[in-house]
Amino acid sequence: MMNRISQLCLVICGVAVAVLLAGIVRQEAALWQPAAVILAVSFALGIKAIPLLRPYQYTAWIIVAVVAGMVYPAAFTKWGDFDLRNKWLILFVVQLVMFGMGIQMSIRDFSGLGSTGKGVLIGLLCHFSVMPLMGLLLTKVFHFEPEIAAGIILIGSCSSGLASNVMVYLARANMVLSVVVTAMATLVAPFLTPLLLKLLAGTLIEIKFVNMMMEIIKIVIVPIFAALLHDYLKTASPRGRRTVWGLAFLSIAWLAALGLGGLWRFFETSIGSPEALQMLEVLGFLAAALVVGVVYHQVAKGYPKLDAIMPYLSMFGIIYFTAVTTAAGRDNLLRVGFLLFLTSVIHNAAGYFFGYWFSRLARLDKNSARTVAFEVGLQNGGMASGLAGSMGKLGTVGLPAAVFSPWMNISGSILANYWRRHAVPAEGQTAPDLPVVEAIAEGQLNR
Repeated sequence: MMNRISQLCLVICGVAVAVLLAGIVRQEAALWQPAAVILAVSFALGIKAIPLLRPYQYTAWIIVAVVAGMVYPAAFTKWGDFDLRNKWLILFVVQLVMFGMGIQMSIRDFSGLGSTGKGVLIGLLCHFSVMPLMGLLLTKVFHFEPEIAAGIILIGSCSSGLASNVMVYLARANMVLSVVVTAMATLVAPFLTPLLLKLLAGTLIEIKFVNMMMEIIKIVIVPIFAALLHDYLKTASPRGRRTVWGLAFLSIAWLAALGLGGLWRFFETSIGSPEALQMLEVLGFLAAALVVGVVYHQVAKGYPKLDAIMPYLSMFGIIYFTAVTTAAGRDNLLRVGFLLFLTSVIHNAAGYFFGYWFSRLARLDKNSARTVAFEVGLQNGGMASGLAGSMGKLGTVGLPAAVFSPWMNISGSILANYWRRHAVPAEGQTAPDLPVVEAIAEGQLNR
């Protein structure tokens, strides 16, 4: 049944192509604009009927977001008086994305440090040196305007995310190493990302180090803390559960005092230091994360499939702010879209190349080198978009993330499937139990 629907969508694709061409020739926007969106949507739905292209379904939906944002920008910037680029909405969506990614992490993942220490060190060094420096080099070569150049350096300075774990799973490489590198890169990002951006892009845009560090904690660490708390409660002792519940009730009281009791207003008037206020704000977010983690755990106990659903919500979130970012930066994309795409291809390829060969030079085995290649070459576009949104520069600083993300999914899938066909026997590696990553790879990517 589903295969027939997919085949029907491919037929619609053919009709949409004809209408699109007719509209372009006749210069009738009323024809080619809806045809372009229908073509993108029908292709995303019909791609499942083409075995060779099945791994790219998620990427196809990102392309739908880009096409829709380019063709109908007004529909993805404001709904009536409500601004879809609202800072708090973007923050919520990005936190949802990160929470969904955090669900596939486990506290046990950090136990792999003992057996993968060398690989983790190489992965982190390559990730936070090769990618930001390559981003800086490319901005010099192509002479991008300051805010777009800063966005390229920003995405190069972000940590890796769920995509790298999925690609490593598909490639049958070193899954333990992948998960540990992703976890460690996420933990060090609040310090290294603003530091690198300050050093490399400080002359392009104003970088407030402490502000950005606090934003990254809110965007990345807070939702992942909630997800790891859920993981902890799965196996916690009765005493551990009581402690967490006690902290959750204290957090609720603290949040109520801040919001309803006027405590936050008191802090604003009595504390003169903006940095101190930011720290208090982050403490409030961590308290909220503790409550969310406990509530989510209770809901997940009643609905065991919820953990498998969350990464799909993450994907929806990424599609959402891809559309919003594209719409916000439409005029810039029309001017520099091709150069940005070319930059994304070179930047991404450099990550794979240097990640792999630096690992081999350091005498890592081939599977570990393949893993490091993915960890270096694939950046967390959601984090880059969230930071750009917090700056109020989604249409400029956030634009590279909207262009880089689709290509990273395409190139990662191609490389992962190539390495899967040329698998290297594992050298004493034991893959961790990652049902969520498997669900995404087997279900969303259909491999």
